[in-house]
Amino acid sequence: MGNSSSAGWLLFAPHHARELGARVAAALHRPLAPSEEREFDYGEHKMRPLDDVRGRDCYVLQALAGDDQASVNDRLCRALFFIGALKDAGALRVTALLPYLAYARKDRRTKPHDPITMRYVAALLEAVGTDRVVVLEVHNEAAFDNAFRCETVRLEAAQLFAETIAARTDARHLVVVSPDVGIKRVQQLRTMLAAKLG
Repeated sequence: MGNSSSAGWLLFAPHHARELGARVAAALHRPLAPSEEREFDYGEHKMRPLDDVRGRDCYVLQALAGDDQASVNDRLCRALFFIGALKDAGALRVTALLPYLAYARKDRRTKPHDPITMRYVAALLEAVGTDRVVVLEVHNEAAFDNAFRCETVRLEAAQLFAETIAARTDARHLVVVSPDVGIKRVQQLRTMLAAKLG
């Protein structure tokens, strides 16, 4: 087996997140850890680390939004199976870096017998041994925190959005809107933009 870093942590990105993973790795001045991915004719796949992960912290970056290349479910299964493989190979701790958490919007019942799918996704991630889940701009913070028993980290991008919008926008023509629970976030973004744009 190879060893992309003689000590410390490893960052993995399945092929659906490889481009983003490469940019993150470059920003951190570290290589992406090597892995092998295989697709089988009958629709199954496998992914395994090519570095020795025993006793090391591993980070798995996987975008769980579906597109024409892979469904949400396919990406979720790939992340789950790879995290399980890392734990089976002796990884000390595995962190799932999920910029978008699939099924996070289904966090409560709106009709009798409705599934609370985010809770099931949390149970799946925990079942394969995920130690920590990091997400960006989760839909419902309280529901997210309550769905997981493992450590969770919620990252917010409002400040980055405000900086980017302020640098590229004529403030006279700026309107910021959001549906439902996003209104609090929009108000926060508006306050940040007002401070930057004057």
